Amino acid sequence: MQIILLEKILNVGALGDVVKVKAGYARNYLIPQGKAKRATPENIKMLEEKRAELEKLAAEKLTDATALAEQLEGMTVQIAQRAGVDGRLYGSVTNTDIVEALKQKGFIALDRSMVRLPEGPLKHVGDHPVTLALHTDAIAAITVSVLGEVASQ
Repeated sequence: MQIILLEKILNVGALGDVVKVKAGYARNYLIPQGKAKRATPENIKMLEEKRAELEKLAAEKLTDATALAEQLEGMTVQIAQRAGVDGRLYGSVTNTDIVEALKQKGFIALDRSMVRLPEGPLKHVGDHPVTLALHTDAIAAITVSVLGEVASQ
């Protein structure tokens, strides 16, 4: 399916690009999220008229994300979970837990989809490096310190 991108999307294209993607990706994600429109002659003409406005909005989003990334860079977040004596957690620390801990510190503009855990949920006590993808061009590295609470029997 041919679509016009209304913002930069990683591994797809930049703002204003006319690209071909799978129909399901376009119908189920890009178009409902407002990230793209179908590549019809009317939409192409509309994009050319509004290109400056869209670029200005994209630049503002990038500026906000970059400022937030600078605040978050190098931060350490502590999360306590029940753990066994060997340091393995009974559950795990997921991206939702990390976002909740950051929201308690005052960062309310974060979403769980921004947290990148390449090896999956954290299952051991200790310090773990975590990446936050706030924008395609704004990434922050934080440390999640998982503290073990030994369960009493």
